[in-house]
Amino acid sequence: MPINRNALIRYQTIDTCLRNRHRKWTLEDLIEACSDMLYEYEGIDKGVSRRTVQMDIQMMRSEKLGYNAPIIVLDKKYYTYEDPTYSITNIPLTDGDLHTLKEVTEILKQFKGFDHFRELSGMVQRLEDKIRTAKTQRGAIIDFEKNDNLKGLEYIEVIYQAILQKQCLSITYQSFKAKSAQTFIFHAYLLKEYRNRWFVLGIRHKARFETLLALDRILEIKPSEEWYCDNETLDIENYFRDIVGVTIMQGQPTERILLLLNNYSAPYVLTKPIHHSQQIVETREDGVVISLDVQINYEMEREILGFGETVKVLAPQRLQNRIQQKIQYMAAIYQSSETITESSEAESTE
Repeated sequence: MPINRNALIRYQTIDTCLRNRHRKWTLEDLIEACSDMLYEYEGIDKGVSRRTVQMDIQMMRSEKLGYNAPIIVLDKKYYTYEDPTYSITNIPLTDGDLHTLKEVTEILKQFKGFDHFRELSGMVQRLEDKIRTAKTQRGAIIDFEKNDNLKGLEYIEVIYQAILQKQCLSITYQSFKAKSAQTFIFHAYLLKEYRNRWFVLGIRHKARFETLLALDRILEIKPSEEWYCDNETLDIENYFRDIVGVTIMQGQPTERILLLLNNYSAPYVLTKPIHHSQQIVETREDGVVISLDVQINYEMEREILGFGETVKVLAPQRLQNRIQQKIQYMAAIYQSSETITESSEAESTE
């Protein structure tokens, strides 16, 4: 049976009162305690009726919620627990509770980068131990995509708090191409995750243009005393709207990309769209033609190449040529014993 928030507050309040055996509790005392708690937690100032608390006591005594609370009345006036060790918080977990807790613990373990989730690690371990001791273990039935070896996750909370509190950051950063690291003041506006890799969008101190930094390239980060510049120009909510991935090609317009998916890959792409703009243009005997309205960037090209021979670029012509060149370059690598050299392809954000 579902319990609403107010009822749960009343049950917990009654339980707390009855566990306190240094005081005798009349029905009026319980009504007053419940009224006080509802005002404190929910701002409800109309109080609780006598009938409501009486029905709460009957509900706690019953099996409907699994409490079976041993509530008795002494001298026809004072309420207490017959068992002095009883509490509704000590009731055994049901199978449904165990299944729910198992799912919750698996989900909580995915947020390791945030301090407020990291602080829950002890609770998660206790929940897992409770589940193990309460029910025979079986193999996992949920496997989330994760990579515990990713660098930079320890900076997520620092950046998150800086954005929240509007505080500048001093960041020491070294991109993959840079020969040495550099330190600069950074105004962070948005944390972005793409395929298990984290980025932060913001601007460098006194700079005109936005910068996207990869957290795994940050060497050091600490608070700065510089004055924080609020975002007044970037449309944060729609910043990544017209791209696949995270690489913004400044000054490049959105283009209509047409892809022919063969009958093998079509079901996968149609059920998991490459981009929110994806539309079906034509259904043919040899497959399905879809359209995407996006910028052509590194991630878009990599997405297409990832489908291999099951996808063909129909338009625009320059993208078709670029994909064809990459395929020819890949074929040449396998046809020779030469070492792979650096290609001229556009690079993703570093």
